[in-house]
Amino acid sequence: MKVTDRAYALELDKNDPLAPYRSKFVITDPNLCYLDGNSLGRLPHATVKAVSDFVSHEWGNEVVTGWSHWIDEAQVAGDLLGRAALGAAAGQVLVCDTTSVNFYQLCLAAIKARPGRKTVITDAANFPTDRYILAGIAEQLGLNLVIIDNEDPVVAENELITAELLEKYMSEDVALVTLEVIQYRSGARSDIESITDLARSYGAFVLWDASHATGAIEMNFDEHGVDLAIGCTYKYGNSGPGSPAWLYVSKRVQKELQVPIQGWFGNEDQFGMGPEFEKAKGIRGFQIASPSIIGIRGVQIAFEMIAEAGIDVIASKAAIGTQMMIDLYDEWLAPLGYTLLTSRNPKERGGHISIGHPDAAKICVALRKFANVIPDFRTPSAIRLAISPLPTSYVEVWDGFRRIRDLTESRQYQEIEGSDSRVT
Repeated sequence: MKVTDRAYALELDKNDPLAPYRSKFVITDPNLCYLDGNSLGRLPHATVKAVSDFVSHEWGNEVVTGWSHWIDEAQVAGDLLGRAALGAAAGQVLVCDTTSVNFYQLCLAAIKARPGRKTVITDAANFPTDRYILAGIAEQLGLNLVIIDNEDPVVAENELITAELLEKYMSEDVALVTLEVIQYRSGARSDIESITDLARSYGAFVLWDASHATGAIEMNFDEHGVDLAIGCTYKYGNSGPGSPAWLYVSKRVQKELQVPIQGWFGNEDQFGMGPEFEKAKGIRGFQIASPSIIGIRGVQIAFEMIAEAGIDVIASKAAIGTQMMIDLYDEWLAPLGYTLLTSRNPKERGGHISIGHPDAAKICVALRKFANVIPDFRTPSAIRLAISPLPTSYVEVWDGFRRIRDLTESRQYQEIEGSDSRVT
């Protein structure tokens, strides 16, 4: 059976162990091809009930007395998320704050734990927030910020940072390296273990941003010796727009690190309200303040689902789905002037692929307006397309690619003059 036959995708769905999970999500338009789960996951039905019950039966009835059992939910949810998606044992993950706040906290903690070292390293294709925050820290502390130009295809194929490439920039002066597990634009997948081992051999920390990997692939943090990581929960995590982020600090280094924002939740005697800060033992020492309990309930529902499904099974579907995308690209899109910006090696990609076209911005708007397909656009000319393994069917992906082909062949996208949305 050819990949260009719709029956190919239908057969994959028939044999998909995750197919029953699609019915657990709110899907109001069954004709929509939603290929943007790498930006925002769909809403689980159970989240609607969980949030409603919390508002009505907990907050409403218990008011402030509810804090007696809410107070440690950042840790409880962290243990769940770590077990379900990160390969992390209990006591190393907090669900709290935003990705940006957690990134800032752990960057500074790592840098200050390496006194005398003046170099920090990231890459040009890293997510903008990470680059901006790191640049601000470097300016504030007078550090040497090294940015690997992996947007240059001569330097790195598909923006992929390998241990071999990184070693060219390493020295005994490096305090911190920070990279994405999955590159947000190209979908390139880093080798966590080899890069972590390399940096450690120079005495440096690696801080991983797993935002575009969490809930899509296996990462096995404990097994791979990861020290530090952060990420969001609203992409493949399906926890809701702006849902709380997470941070991971290995038990090996928790005593060594001190975050710069010393909030009362991280104080050993939290309710002693004393004059000085004494960092709490364990992962709580990295918490700043009261967590969003409403937000955490969405995280708990979504990651209970991921734990039940199995991250290994989820990762397998991501690999199969992205391979089908690449096969359809070869048959339908390459002849129409598209380029593939993601690796063909399944070990070097996650849950999304990226394709390039000179008119990518117009095509993305046209797909939403004319074809009932939702992708997303990333500058300068990339279209990102994802399979979110729990809510997305193979036939949904197949139909979406056929509509991309048809819209491109018809050149209907040329009718688009611009977009009235700041969101791409």
